[in-house]
Amino acid sequence: MTTDALQNAIELMRHASVSGVKDPGALDALQGMLEPLGFICHRVVFDGDGSYPVDNLYAKLGNEQPNLCFAGHTDVVPVGDAAAWSIDPFVPQVQDGMLIGRGAVDMKAAIGSFVAAVSGYLEDGNKPKGSISFLITGDEEADSINGTVKMLGWLKEKGEVIDACIVGEPTNPTELGEMIKIGRRGSVSFDLTVKGTQGHVAYPKLAENPITPMVDILHRMTQDALDEGTEFFQPTNLEILSVDAGNAAYNVIPASVSAKGNIRFNSLHTKQSLGQRLNEHCRAVTENYTLELHPGSECFLTPPGELSTLVANSVEVVTGKMPELSTTGGTSDARFIKDICAVVECGLINKTAHKVDEQVSVEAIEQLAEIYKKILESYFS
Repeated sequence: MTTDALQNAIELMRHASVSGVKDPGALDALQGMLEPLGFICHRVVFDGDGSYPVDNLYAKLGNEQPNLCFAGHTDVVPVGDAAAWSIDPFVPQVQDGMLIGRGAVDMKAAIGSFVAAVSGYLEDGNKPKGSISFLITGDEEADSINGTVKMLGWLKEKGEVIDACIVGEPTNPTELGEMIKIGRRGSVSFDLTVKGTQGHVAYPKLAENPITPMVDILHRMTQDALDEGTEFFQPTNLEILSVDAGNAAYNVIPASVSAKGNIRFNSLHTKQSLGQRLNEHCRAVTENYTLELHPGSECFLTPPGELSTLVANSVEVVTGKMPELSTTGGTSDARFIKDICAVVECGLINKTAHKVDEQVSVEAIEQLAEIYKKILESYFS
């Protein structure tokens, strides 16, 4: 069964492994696919840091270097309005050549293709000149606290070295072969509060309206052209997401006003440098403010080279398309993996990710398994 990417995907998708709840069996199912292939599986649970316990899996075939790792996650986002789905989201179905169900795109079908690729590679009589590993977490769609980042620490403690990594996140806008990801923009969210003095609107001199300086600050922030982009990244953008004084009255000047924002940034910046820039805008208007930056993630780039070329060539062999090397999109666990080795994201089509009736074509799943198999053949040749 393990050579059948579609059946592997369906088996994984049957388990409602929604982020924030105990995994009901998706990792058990994956372990059941890998152990008959000769993989030694380790299940590692992390909790704490204000988050829920997360079950993770590291599986390895072989003990030699180099170690090529397939990485991803079995947790999925909630289904939303279940009544809006055409099927039960966790009873996957194939209709008109499309696999429908939660996790079809992001990213259980990719994990199923990982397994099919390795199974087919071994069935052909190949023996890797090194090791093949799987690093699969249950905490990518939520806090990303007790998943990949802690698993990398666990691997280091065990003396495990990963030399190259393929992450199975959906990377293509509309069809397989369009795009692989060699980096991701960083993301930092912030909360800004400006204090004032509450008072009657008829006596503004006896009050201090915090909204006025807040408007000035936000204008400065949104008009600041942070950069024009780089060779591999689009321009950094700052978006204001909320402004709220919590004031229901029409005759009261509020005591404070708060705003929320997010910056998606390229390799010209860091979270620290952007924090300094935001503070400069605030101090230019008032000293009566507080600015809190949330943890976020730093930008990363795997410069085009041996791994990206190998992956791109494998995609072209299977699909006939040479994929674009892109850094667009949101964050992924590749932002942690890039600290230990070269990493490239290569997966399915993302246009229905997180949506009602999430779906992907059976053909794309089968082609993705062939791409991963070609990567194995090329890497270990």
